[in-house]
Amino acid sequence: MNGCLVLAATPMGEVRDASDRLREALATADVVAAEDTRRTKHLAAALGVTITGKVVSFYDQVETTRLPALVADIEEGRTVLLVTDAGMPSVSDPGYRLVAACVAKDLPVTCLPGPSAVTTALALSGLPVERFCFDGFPPRKQGQRRSWLEALRAEPRACVFFEAPHRLADCLADAVAVLGGERRAAVCRELTKTYEEVRRGTLAELAEWAAEGVRGEITVVLEGARPVAAEPEDLVGEVERLVADGARLKDACAMVATAGVSKREVYEAVLAARKA
Repeated sequence: MNGCLVLAATPMGEVRDASDRLREALATADVVAAEDTRRTKHLAAALGVTITGKVVSFYDQVETTRLPALVADIEEGRTVLLVTDAGMPSVSDPGYRLVAACVAKDLPVTCLPGPSAVTTALALSGLPVERFCFDGFPPRKQGQRRSWLEALRAEPRACVFFEAPHRLADCLADAVAVLGGERRAAVCRELTKTYEEVRRGTLAELAEWAAEGVRGEITVVLEGARPVAAEPEDLVGEVERLVADGARLKDACAMVATAGVSKREVYEAVLAARKA
């Protein structure tokens, strides 16, 4: 009989978001590894489920020490269910190291999909999110946080991240300073819970709102950088470098032309620059 590691998403607040597969897994797993054992037992009780397997804690501080025993359980044919306090394991929560350890030993790993603050916030943001990146939590120190924001200045994808409520105002104020007040964003608070709130607006508007103080669990969606159309004159230097490397002038103009600037416009800009 083969053992297996099962990653399961748990409700973020609304218990009715729990799947039937999660209920079944809680009732039948040989071992339940939980970020907070008390919260997991309360969840099971709310779902009307009796956990029959062994329940062990699995949070950041004990993750490494718990790995050998859990891997051994799976090797011996047991099913280990991994759950966190809310959402999907491994997404800014414990799980990655256990998955990696199982993969290294070619042990089965599967997942019970379900609630995720990341995808829920993206859907509610009202921003273009066909392409996005997830960046966990921003750095706590201002200098590092501003460097992190600087890296997002030209990022074309929407960026979703978590933030502690007591640091949100400072984070948004830094975002205004680095990215400009007109960049759009959405702040999602207490997703799926009684006091769920989604604030949408410019970074300047959201920073002013957050300055009054915010409570609850926070997920932020930041609009991706909008493409800046190049001017033909901006591309002359690149064309001349290509020509110096042996390219024909017309071919070089075609290579550097962009969606907003045609190769003819680039060619004419190069000729004008040479005359000047």
